[in-house]
Amino acid sequence: MILVTAGILTDGKRILICQRKAGGRFGLKWELPGGKVEAAETPENCLRRELAEELGIEAEIGPEVHRNDHRYPHGFTVRLLFFRVLRYTGTPENRDFERIVWTRPDTLLDYDFLEADREIVARLARGDSL
Repeated sequence: MILVTAGILTDGKRILICQRKAGGRFGLKWELPGGKVEAAETPENCLRRELAEELGIEAEIGPEVHRNDHRYPHGFTVRLLFFRVLRYTGTPENRDFERIVWTRPDTLLDYDFLEADREIVARLARGDSL
């Protein structure tokens, strides 16, 4: 099982979503930013590192708000931990994606998200408190 973290970054009523690069694994699918936990790394430190690498921000990681295990048809399973990002410094810039977009929760279902993200995306789109 692959342990993965993802962050929920907000700007007022908008949420930051990221589109994977064309030609890569799951090309052009949308996701919440984050990445794989490395050996001897806590999930919170992983997310902090990934947000710095992918978006150029320094983030304060808040509580875990959702988790799920998902088995992809290709035969691997991920355990995805979603965290609220309490604050960050810097302006998110696209360093690793096809596109990044700030969007309202009620438009999230208009995007083609990775399967493992769809449960939390549906909760965010409904306006569930996390």
